[in-house]
Amino acid sequence: MNQERWPEGARSAVVLTVDFNDDLGVRTQVPAIEGREKSLSVWRYGAKRGVDRLLEALDEFDVPASWFVPGRVAETHRELVRRIDVARHEIGVSGYRCEDFDVLGLDAQKQAFDRGHATLADTIGRSAQGFRSFTGNWAPGFASYLRDRGIAWSSSWRGDDLPYFHHDARLIELPLHYELEDEPYFAFNLAPAVPVGQSRIASYREVLGNWKHDFDAFHRFGLCFVMRLHPEIIGTAGRIGILRELLATMRARDDVWFATGSQVAQWWRSRRNANEPGHPVEIYERHRSVLR
Repeated sequence: MNQERWPEGARSAVVLTVDFNDDLGVRTQVPAIEGREKSLSVWRYGAKRGVDRLLEALDEFDVPASWFVPGRVAETHRELVRRIDVARHEIGVSGYRCEDFDVLGLDAQKQAFDRGHATLADTIGRSAQGFRSFTGNWAPGFASYLRDRGIAWSSSWRGDDLPYFHHDARLIELPLHYELEDEPYFAFNLAPAVPVGQSRIASYREVLGNWKHDFDAFHRFGLCFVMRLHPEIIGTAGRIGILRELLATMRARDDVWFATGSQVAQWWRSRRNANEPGHPVEIYERHRSVLR
């Protein structure tokens, strides 16, 4: 393992990310939920209870997090977003309404980003450095646009367990893994069905076991452990205990770097100027260019 991979001799890096979408995300994912107040209240729980529980847990273990907030949430929960900022967590942008970039062209994607970016800057008094596409995708050329607008890093794609550069954009990607998210285990609504086909609500003990096992493996191999959490999911009275126990396990090691996405992106860029040869993102771009 490269001993210079992480600062101060740390063996692995941990980045906790939080999607504070209120009910916007599920409206994008499941349009049939529109107007169904009982169902929408499941996702509004995050603003009511989940955010505060998450902030308390992060403070207890002195762990920073990078929160992704759509512009509309910054408008409707202005003081709550400012409290997250005052707690010295990073806040990144996720469009204006958790737009589905799969159905938008490049110009519409730019407009969604710009509106969300401006609203967030107005709320916290400075521009975001991080971005997350709610559905994970974007049109060719969007990564370069993000860099031109001052975005240093994204956590939207997958395909690795270390940071990498988007092709020609100099935008750092902190890749995700489904098994390091709370939604695939716990998201649930009876009608309309979320997820389609149901069922979900996994065993808390087994999910915690999975996350601990993954953390041990990421730490062993010197990787970047990026979690994706949601206040309405992990922030319930019972599930917040899973996160607290995981954080306690991580904190028990003295060679883990807990950092925000911006900190990891800055560190990675200061020590590398290109992806390793044959990286999947480079192969994808080469084939995409041939097919254009």
